[in-house]
Amino acid sequence: MSDTEAPAIRIRGLVNRFGDQVVHDGLDLDVRRGEVLGVVGGSGTGKSVLLRAIIGLQRPAAGEIELLGEPIVTGEGELATRKLQGRFGMMFQDGALFSSLTVAQNVQAPMREVGGISPVLMDELARLKIQMVGLPADAGAKYPSQLSGGMRKRASLARALALDPAVVFLDEPTAGLDPIGAANFDRLVSDLQRSLRLTVVMVTHDLDSLVAICDRIAVLVDQKILVDTMEALVTNPHPWIQDYFHGPRARAAFETARHASGRPA
Repeated sequence: MSDTEAPAIRIRGLVNRFGDQVVHDGLDLDVRRGEVLGVVGGSGTGKSVLLRAIIGLQRPAAGEIELLGEPIVTGEGELATRKLQGRFGMMFQDGALFSSLTVAQNVQAPMREVGGISPVLMDELARLKIQMVGLPADAGAKYPSQLSGGMRKRASLARALALDPAVVFLDEPTAGLDPIGAANFDRLVSDLQRSLRLTVVMVTHDLDSLVAICDRIAVLVDQKILVDTMEALVTNPHPWIQDYFHGPRARAAFETARHASGRPA
C-alpha cells in the first residue's frame, strides 16, 4: 500500500481506561485521507478521549495509534507527537484560546512553538489564516473576550490551521451556535476541507453537521466503534443507533438535507 493510499489515522486494539472504568476496549479505526469523519456517541463513550489519544494528549492503556504513518506511542513508550508537530491541528470544544493574547497572537502560538519562523512571516501568516476562516481583518488585534462565540470558534479554527496541517480535529465545533451560525460554520469547514485537501475528524452532536458535511460516521458504542455511511447506519439495529438516527431531530435534519439537495422526500 502506498503512502497516499494508507489511512491518515490507523488505530488497532485501543484501550483507554480511568481507574476501573474502561472507556475503549480493543477499538479499531481507519480514517481515510481526505475524508470528513463525524464521531458520535452517548455520554461517557469517550469521544473527546479518542481525539486526545490520537493527538498524544491521552496515553492509552494499550493499543497502537498511527497518525500519517507515524506511531503516536513509540516502542519505548514515549509520545512521538513532536515529530508530527505541524502535521495536525486541533480545535478544542471551548476554543481554548489564550485570553491574554490577541487573536493574531493566538494563531501565531503554534508557529512560535515550532520556531524558525520570522516575526514578519508570522504576522503575514496570521493575517492569512484569519482571513481564511472568514474573520474581518481587524479581528486579529482583538482579544477573545471581545469576540462573539461564533467568532471565537473561527479564531480557534484559524489557530488549528496555523501550520498548514494535513489532518484537523474538531471537538464539538458548532456547540453553542444558533442554527444559522452552525450552518455557516459547517460550510466553512466543508470549503476549507476541499480547498486545502484536509482530512477532518469531527466530534459532534449536531445531526445537521453529520448530514451536511460528513463522508462517513463513526459511532462509539459498547466500548468499540462502528464506522459507515449515514445511509447504512440508519438501518443498523443497535438500540442506541436506532434512537439517535430515528429520533425527531434526525428526521428534521434529513428533511432539511433533502430540501437543500432538491431530492424528493
